[in-house]
Amino acid sequence: MLETISKKLGIKFSLNDPRWGRGSKDNPDEGSRPDGGRQNDGPPDLDQMWRDFNQRLNRLLGGRGGRGDGGSGGGTGNSRGAGISASVVGAVILFLWLVSGFFIIQEGQTGIVLTFGKYSHSAQPGFNWRWPYPIQSHEAVNLSQVRTVEVGYRSNVRNKLARESLMLTDDENIIDIQFAAQYRLKDASDWMFNNRDQEETVKQVAETAIREVVGKAKMDFVLYEGREKVAFDTSALMQQILDRYKTGVLVTNVTMQAVQPPEQVQASFDDAVKAGQDRERQKNEGQAYANDVVPKARGAASRLLQESEGYRARVTANAEGEAARFSKVLVEYQKAPGVMRDRMYIDAMQQIFSSTTKVMVDTKSNNSMIYLPLDKLIAQTAAESSAAATPAQPAAPVLNEAVPPVETRPAPRDRTRDRETR
Repeated sequence: MLETISKKLGIKFSLNDPRWGRGSKDNPDEGSRPDGGRQNDGPPDLDQMWRDFNQRLNRLLGGRGGRGDGGSGGGTGNSRGAGISASVVGAVILFLWLVSGFFIIQEGQTGIVLTFGKYSHSAQPGFNWRWPYPIQSHEAVNLSQVRTVEVGYRSNVRNKLARESLMLTDDENIIDIQFAAQYRLKDASDWMFNNRDQEETVKQVAETAIREVVGKAKMDFVLYEGREKVAFDTSALMQQILDRYKTGVLVTNVTMQAVQPPEQVQASFDDAVKAGQDRERQKNEGQAYANDVVPKARGAASRLLQESEGYRARVTANAEGEAARFSKVLVEYQKAPGVMRDRMYIDAMQQIFSSTTKVMVDTKSNNSMIYLPLDKLIAQTAAESSAAATPAQPAAPVLNEAVPPVETRPAPRDRTRDRETR
């Protein structure tokens, strides 16, 4: 430090200096003799060097020193200049020491300030100041970094650790689980001072939580439909334990990497899984068939029931109508029995002859024309009327041949009388 200050003030302390250790015998403080006498070779005079340094420093700062080498005024000036120079050097050193207390905290980090090794306060991101070393010190902690702890494997799922991955389920089956827990820091002071080995603590908490969750669940639940629930319950339990220990950790995610039975029983377990899948497939097929057949059967039954209800209603209505009509006919029959008998006879014959082949026999006149196909004649007449666009066919002779027997028939009233006499 003395060499640096001497360079700034222009003072050269070198072995090549002609006054370096060459004072006279009578005045050792004198650098050289004017008469060119012999000088002694020896170590440099430090007092003289310090006086020269103070004089130059006083001249640099504008001070005035005595010109005499041994006068009282010169001694007082040198002492005063030495005091001023020591104060300036001390002020510069103090300033540099205070300036060394400034530090910068990056975004996403927080600064932990220690006073003689004990926690003092936390510094926010930006430009901060603390008491310089050795009074205070600081350490930056990254709060935005997502940290990961692996349980059951290291770096790759194939690098298994059976001591961590093998767990016991509620139904006393062994299961092999590898998972990773991701977390961030929410309190830097708790993270640094409440745990000795922070990452190892988080790993042990994760292993403890997953073993407790798996130990309360069935093997099939953990292997298939319950993976997400197991991960969620593990994350919640980890957060509870870490908060209880005041670790300053916030669990963000738990990811199940691999969940399977032990390798020794993997083949047998695959066969059991295939059998279960076949059973579920057949159950689904049967359920699908039932869902197809049962609605159809129910629909057919409902249709038959509705048809029977409609038939019953129709028959009942017809019977009631016939009964009402018969009651009205009875009233009219009581008023005029003969007329009603004729009318009923005619209606009955009309109903009978409308669905049978007509044969007319003339028994009184003994006519040889005993067959008259009226139904065929009516059908032929209908065919001729429908073919009106075509030329008319001569069908009159056939009709004329059938007319004479009709003229010889007795009147309807005569037939009625004959029937009454019989």
